[in-house]
Amino acid sequence: MKTKRPYTMRVRAEQAEQTRLRIVGAVLGLAMERPLAACTLPSVAERAQVSVQTVLRIFGSRDELFAEAIERTAADVLAERPADPDDPSASVAALVDHYELRGDGVLLLLGQEAWEPVAAAAVGRGKAEHRRWVATVFAPHLEPLDGARRDQVLDLLVAATDVSAWKLWRRDAGRTRDETLERMLALVAAVTRHLA
Repeated sequence: MKTKRPYTMRVRAEQAEQTRLRIVGAVLGLAMERPLAACTLPSVAERAQVSVQTVLRIFGSRDELFAEAIERTAADVLAERPADPDDPSASVAALVDHYELRGDGVLLLLGQEAWEPVAAAAVGRGKAEHRRWVATVFAPHLEPLDGARRDQVLDLLVAATDVSAWKLWRRDAGRTRDETLERMLALVAAVTRHLA
């Protein structure tokens, strides 16, 4: 009997973690499809195939659920867009692939940041992470610069690689993923060439 108990506890812990992940996945999926106000606990519970009571028992509140979703997404985003200063072209290609995967959802969140605190928190963190990513990828171009000049060039590179640039080419102009990447790299090259 004693050998069954640890096994049972481990299985239960694994099931609980799977339920937690399914709920977080449900809220993330909904947040990429609809305004956050429409991401209600009943809709999250339905998508995760659990009860609202289960969601509340695990997370305590809608705010806590969204906070964990933001945390888990941040780790995924960092993995999707590696920052390699030795290969900026590959880094920008990974960034475009990241936008292909999440860009439309990010744009939906950006449209809500002025009035939705959860959206503001998520995109605020995303903007800061993007700036850090740019500073890392283009460090060899930025390091020789100082003060205001460095900030100016960093701003230009942030804009050249922003999700709004992806939207402009990919969604508004109907360019392919490869055409979008080509244009983003050309814009980056124009900024970095200007430094020479």
